[in-house]
Amino acid sequence: MATASAFLAILLPRDWMASTHEWLGLGEFPRAPVVDYLARSVAALYGFHGVFLLIVSRDVVRFRPLVTFIGILNLAFGLIVTAIDLHAPMPTFWTLVEGPPIALFGVAILYLRRSVPAPAQ
Repeated sequence: MATASAFLAILLPRDWMASTHEWLGLGEFPRAPVVDYLARSVAALYGFHGVFLLIVSRDVVRFRPLVTFIGILNLAFGLIVTAIDLHAPMPTFWTLVEGPPIALFGVAILYLRRSVPAPAQ
C-alpha cells in the first residue's frame, strides 16, 4: 500500500519538493523541467507498482508465477538502486532506507512464495 500512495507525490507543488530536498540535506533543488518530469514520473511508476502488488496479493495462488517474478525483480531492483545511490553519491541514510529494504522485500516475497501451493490445473 505504501508505494500506491506515491501517486500523491505527482501532485506536490515544486516548492514543497524543493523544501523537502533541502531539508533532507541534498542541497539546492535543481529547477529544471527534466527534474520535475523525473520526480513525477518516478512517483507515478511507484504508484502503479503498488497497485499492481495489491492486485496480485489478492490471489497469490493464481498469480504464483508473477509473485516469483515480483520477488526476483524487487531483489534485483533493490541491489541496482543501492548501487545507483552509492555512485550518485546519495547520503548514507538515503542509501540505507531505499535499496536494501527493497531487496529484502524481494527476498521475503521469494521466501514466503515457497508456501504458496501451485494452482490446480
